[in-house]
Amino acid sequence: MKKIFYLFAAVLFLSSCGVKYETIPYFTDLPAGNLAEDINNQTILKIQKNDILAITVSSLDEKSDAYFNLGNMGAAQASITSGAAGIPNPNGFIVDQQGNVQLPYLGSVKVEGLSTYDARKLIETKLDEGKFLVRPVLKIRLVNFKISVLGDVQRPGVYPVQSERITIIEALGMAGDLNITAKRNDILLVRENLGKRQQVRLDLQSKDLFNSPYYYLENNDVLIVTPSAAKYASVDASYRNVGLVLSVLSVIALVITRF
Repeated sequence: MKKIFYLFAAVLFLSSCGVKYETIPYFTDLPAGNLAEDINNQTILKIQKNDILAITVSSLDEKSDAYFNLGNMGAAQASITSGAAGIPNPNGFIVDQQGNVQLPYLGSVKVEGLSTYDARKLIETKLDEGKFLVRPVLKIRLVNFKISVLGDVQRPGVYPVQSERITIIEALGMAGDLNITAKRNDILLVRENLGKRQQVRLDLQSKDLFNSPYYYLENNDVLIVTPSAAKYASVDASYRNVGLVLSVLSVIALVITRF
Protein backbone atom coordinates (compact mmCIF):
# COMPACT_ATOMS: atom_id res chain seq x y z
CA MET A 1 0.00 0.00 0.00
CA LYS A 2 2.85 2.39 0.81
CA LYS A 3 4.50 1.68 -2.55
CA ILE A 4 1.29 2.59 -4.37
CA PHE A 5 1.04 5.82 -2.36
CA TYR A 6 4.64 6.80 -3.16
CA LEU A 7 4.11 5.99 -6.85
CA PHE A 8 0.98 8.14 -6.93
CA ALA A 9 2.80 11.00 -5.19
CA ALA A 10 5.68 10.82 -7.70
CA VAL A 11 3.31 10.90 -10.67
CA LEU A 12 1.45 13.85 -9.13
CA PHE A 13 4.75 15.72 -8.57
CA LEU A 14 5.97 15.17 -12.12
CA SER A 15 2.64 16.21 -13.62
CA SER A 16 2.57 19.38 -11.51
CA CYS A 17 6.05 20.26 -12.80
CA GLY A 18 5.01 19.88 -16.42
CA VAL A 19 5.30 22.78 -18.85
CA LYS A 20 2.11 24.81 -19.16
CA TYR A 21 1.19 26.17 -22.56
CA GLU A 22 0.80 29.77 -21.40
CA THR A 23 4.51 29.84 -20.45
CA ILE A 24 5.66 28.95 -23.98
CA PRO A 25 4.56 31.77 -26.39
CA TYR A 26 6.52 35.01 -26.71
CA PHE A 27 5.09 38.51 -26.17
CA THR A 28 1.69 37.32 -24.98
CA ASP A 29 0.54 40.86 -24.12
CA LEU A 30 0.84 42.19 -27.68
CA PRO A 31 -2.57 43.38 -28.96
CA ALA A 32 -4.13 41.74 -32.00
CA GLY A 33 -3.71 43.42 -35.39
CA ASN A 34 -0.98 45.64 -36.78
CA LEU A 35 1.11 47.77 -34.45
CA ALA A 36 3.68 50.31 -35.66
CA GLU A 37 5.95 52.19 -33.27
CA ASP A 38 8.94 54.46 -33.67
CA ILE A 39 12.28 52.86 -32.81
CA ASN A 40 13.90 55.04 -30.19
CA ASN A 41 16.01 52.59 -28.19
CA GLN A 42 18.58 51.47 -30.73
CA THR A 43 22.03 51.87 -29.26
CA ILE A 44 25.21 52.82 -31.12
CA LEU A 45 28.07 50.43 -30.59
CA LYS A 46 30.95 52.05 -28.69
CA ILE A 47 34.58 51.02 -28.85
CA GLN A 48 35.94 49.49 -25.64
CA LYS A 49 39.29 48.44 -24.25
CA ASN A 50 40.63 45.18 -25.77
CA ASP A 51 38.51 45.60 -28.90
CA ILE A 52 40.14 44.75 -32.21
CA LEU A 53 39.58 47.22 -35.03
CA ALA A 54 40.14 46.37 -38.67
CA ILE A 55 41.22 49.69 -40.20
CA THR A 56 41.89 50.02 -43.91
CA VAL A 57 42.71 53.24 -45.71
CA SER A 58 42.77 54.34 -49.31
CA SER A 59 44.09 57.61 -50.70
CA LEU A 60 45.80 59.03 -53.79
CA ASP A 61 49.11 57.58 -52.59
CA GLU A 62 48.92 53.79 -52.80
CA LYS A 63 52.42 53.25 -51.39
CA SER A 64 51.57 55.16 -48.23
CA ASP A 65 48.26 53.31 -48.02
CA ALA A 66 50.08 49.98 -48.08
CA TYR A 67 52.32 51.04 -45.20
CA PHE A 68 49.27 51.95 -43.14
CA ASN A 69 47.26 48.85 -44.05
CA LEU A 70 50.12 46.51 -43.16
CA GLY A 71 49.32 47.43 -39.56
CA ASN A 72 46.32 45.12 -39.83
CA MET A 73 48.69 42.19 -40.23
CA GLY A 74 49.85 40.63 -36.98
CA ALA A 75 48.60 43.41 -34.70
CA ALA A 76 46.50 40.89 -32.79
CA GLN A 77 48.88 37.98 -32.57
CA ALA A 78 46.69 36.03 -30.16
CA SER A 79 43.85 36.03 -32.66
CA ILE A 80 45.71 35.41 -35.92
CA THR A 81 44.50 32.48 -38.04
CA SER A 82 46.22 31.28 -41.16
CA GLY A 83 44.55 31.44 -44.53
CA ALA A 84 44.49 28.78 -47.22
CA ALA A 85 47.97 29.76 -48.40
CA GLY A 86 49.36 29.98 -44.88
CA ILE A 87 49.24 33.77 -44.89
CA PRO A 88 47.81 35.41 -41.72
CA ASN A 89 44.42 37.02 -42.23
CA PRO A 90 44.12 40.71 -41.35
CA ASN A 91 43.02 41.10 -37.75
CA GLY A 92 43.36 44.72 -36.82
CA PHE A 93 44.58 47.13 -34.19
CA ILE A 94 44.03 46.33 -30.52
CA VAL A 95 42.57 49.02 -28.25
CA ASP A 96 44.93 49.10 -25.27
CA GLN A 97 44.12 49.56 -21.59
CA GLN A 98 44.29 53.33 -21.99
CA GLY A 99 41.66 53.19 -24.73
CA ASN A 100 44.15 54.01 -27.49
CA VAL A 101 45.19 52.41 -30.77
CA GLN A 102 48.72 52.71 -32.10
CA LEU A 103 48.54 53.76 -35.76
CA PRO A 104 51.17 54.39 -38.45
CA TYR A 105 51.99 58.09 -38.93
CA LEU A 106 49.77 59.12 -36.01
CA GLY A 107 50.99 57.05 -33.09
CA SER A 108 48.56 56.83 -30.16
CA VAL A 109 44.94 57.77 -30.91
CA LYS A 110 42.19 57.73 -28.28
CA VAL A 111 39.15 55.81 -29.56
CA GLU A 112 37.53 54.31 -26.45
CA GLY A 113 33.92 55.42 -26.10
CA LEU A 114 33.65 56.43 -29.75
CA SER A 115 31.48 54.79 -32.38
CA THR A 116 33.30 53.32 -35.37
CA TYR A 117 31.92 56.23 -37.41
CA ASP A 118 33.33 58.85 -35.02
CA ALA A 119 36.64 57.01 -34.80
CA ARG A 120 36.84 56.94 -38.61
CA LYS A 121 36.21 60.67 -38.93
CA LEU A 122 38.76 61.42 -36.18
CA ILE A 123 41.53 59.39 -37.82
CA GLU A 124 40.74 60.74 -41.30
CA THR A 125 40.97 64.29 -39.96
CA LYS A 126 44.31 63.63 -38.24
CA LEU A 127 45.78 62.01 -41.37
CA ASP A 128 44.56 64.86 -43.56
CA GLU A 129 45.71 67.63 -41.22
CA GLY A 130 49.15 66.08 -40.86
CA LYS A 131 49.34 65.69 -44.64
CA PHE A 132 50.42 62.09 -44.20
CA LEU A 133 47.99 60.94 -46.89
CA VAL A 134 46.22 62.68 -49.75
CA ARG A 135 42.44 62.66 -49.31
CA PRO A 136 42.36 59.57 -47.09
CA VAL A 137 39.21 57.46 -46.85
CA LEU A 138 39.00 54.93 -44.00
CA LYS A 139 36.96 51.86 -43.26
CA ILE A 140 36.72 50.69 -39.64
CA ARG A 141 35.09 47.48 -38.49
CA LEU A 142 34.94 45.84 -35.07
CA VAL A 143 36.47 42.40 -35.58
CA ASN A 144 35.81 40.79 -32.20
CA PHE A 145 32.08 41.56 -31.77
CA LYS A 146 30.59 38.48 -30.13
CA ILE A 147 27.79 37.43 -27.79
CA SER A 148 27.36 34.35 -25.59
CA VAL A 149 24.13 32.43 -25.08
CA LEU A 150 24.01 29.91 -22.23
CA GLY A 151 21.42 27.88 -20.37
CA ASP A 152 18.25 26.20 -21.61
CA VAL A 153 18.65 26.73 -25.37
CA GLN A 154 19.18 24.36 -28.28
CA ARG A 155 22.79 25.32 -29.02
CA PRO A 156 24.53 27.25 -26.22
CA GLY A 157 27.80 28.86 -27.23
CA VAL A 158 29.71 31.97 -28.24
CA TYR A 159 28.58 33.56 -31.51
CA PRO A 160 30.47 36.14 -33.61
CA VAL A 161 28.45 39.08 -34.93
CA GLN A 162 29.32 40.35 -38.40
CA SER A 163 27.48 43.69 -38.22
CA GLU A 164 27.26 46.30 -35.46
CA ARG A 165 23.61 45.56 -34.73
CA ILE A 166 22.01 42.51 -33.12
CA THR A 167 18.89 42.13 -30.99
CA ILE A 168 18.24 39.69 -28.17
CA ILE A 169 15.74 37.88 -30.43
CA GLU A 170 18.37 37.42 -33.14
CA ALA A 171 20.91 36.18 -30.60
CA LEU A 172 18.53 33.55 -29.24
CA GLY A 173 17.69 32.56 -32.80
CA MET A 174 21.40 31.96 -33.48
CA ALA A 175 21.40 29.60 -30.49
CA GLY A 176 18.50 27.60 -31.95
CA ASP A 177 15.77 29.24 -29.82
CA LEU A 178 14.76 28.43 -26.25
CA ASN A 179 13.84 24.91 -25.26
CA ILE A 180 10.23 24.25 -24.29
CA THR A 181 11.35 23.96 -20.65
CA ALA A 182 13.03 27.39 -20.57
CA LYS A 183 11.61 30.24 -18.49
CA ARG A 184 10.79 32.91 -21.03
CA ASN A 185 10.17 35.52 -18.36
CA ASP A 186 13.57 35.09 -16.72
CA ILE A 187 16.44 35.77 -19.15
CA LEU A 188 19.57 37.10 -17.47
CA LEU A 189 21.69 39.59 -19.41
CA VAL A 190 25.23 40.20 -18.14
CA ARG A 191 26.93 43.23 -19.68
CA GLU A 192 30.38 44.74 -19.08
CA ASN A 193 30.96 48.22 -20.41
CA LEU A 194 33.33 51.04 -19.47
CA GLY A 195 34.50 49.27 -16.32
CA LYS A 196 31.03 48.42 -15.01
CA ARG A 197 29.13 45.11 -14.90
CA GLN A 198 25.35 44.99 -15.17
CA GLN A 199 22.99 42.08 -14.48
CA VAL A 200 19.50 42.57 -15.90
CA ARG A 201 16.47 40.26 -15.91
CA LEU A 202 14.44 40.33 -19.14
CA ASP A 203 10.95 39.03 -19.94
CA LEU A 204 10.39 37.58 -23.42
CA GLN A 205 6.65 37.38 -22.79
CA SER A 206 6.28 41.13 -22.41
CA LYS A 207 6.07 43.56 -25.31
CA ASP A 208 8.00 46.05 -23.15
CA LEU A 209 11.16 44.24 -24.24
CA PHE A 210 10.94 45.89 -27.68
CA ASN A 211 11.41 49.32 -26.06
CA SER A 212 13.98 48.17 -23.50
CA PRO A 213 17.47 49.73 -23.62
CA TYR A 214 18.75 46.12 -23.54
CA TYR A 215 16.84 44.90 -26.60
CA TYR A 216 19.89 45.69 -28.74
CA LEU A 217 22.95 43.77 -27.55
CA GLU A 218 26.50 45.02 -27.19
CA ASN A 219 29.91 43.43 -27.59
CA ASN A 220 30.64 40.59 -25.10
CA ASP A 221 27.05 40.49 -23.79
CA VAL A 222 26.09 37.19 -22.14
CA LEU A 223 22.53 35.82 -22.17
CA ILE A 224 21.68 33.12 -19.63
CA VAL A 225 18.35 31.33 -20.10
CA THR A 226 16.93 29.97 -16.85
CA PRO A 227 15.44 26.43 -16.99
CA SER A 228 12.03 25.81 -15.42
CA ALA A 229 11.23 23.30 -12.68
CA ALA A 230 10.01 20.93 -15.42
CA LYS A 231 13.56 20.71 -16.75
CA TYR A 232 14.88 19.68 -13.34
CA ALA A 233 12.01 17.25 -12.82
CA SER A 234 12.71 15.46 -16.11
CA VAL A 235 16.44 15.22 -15.41
CA ASP A 236 15.81 14.15 -11.81
CA ALA A 237 13.36 11.46 -12.96
CA SER A 238 15.95 10.13 -15.41
CA TYR A 239 18.54 9.82 -12.65
CA ARG A 240 16.00 8.10 -10.42
CA ASN A 241 15.14 5.63 -13.18
CA VAL A 242 18.81 4.86 -13.72
CA GLY A 243 19.22 4.28 -9.99
CA LEU A 244 16.19 1.98 -9.94
CA VAL A 245 17.50 -0.06 -12.88
CA LEU A 246 20.91 -0.40 -11.26
CA SER A 247 19.29 -1.54 -8.02
CA VAL A 248 17.26 -4.19 -9.84
CA LEU A 249 20.34 -5.41 -11.71
CA SER A 250 22.23 -5.60 -8.43
CA VAL A 251 19.48 -7.74 -6.88
CA ILE A 252 19.41 -10.03 -9.93
CA ALA A 253 23.19 -10.42 -9.81
CA LEU A 254 23.03 -11.22 -6.11
CA VAL A 255 20.35 -13.87 -6.68
CA ILE A 256 22.36 -15.47 -9.49
CA THR A 257 25.50 -15.68 -7.35
CA ARG A 258 23.47 -17.26 -4.53
CA PHE A 259 22.06 -20.03 -6.69
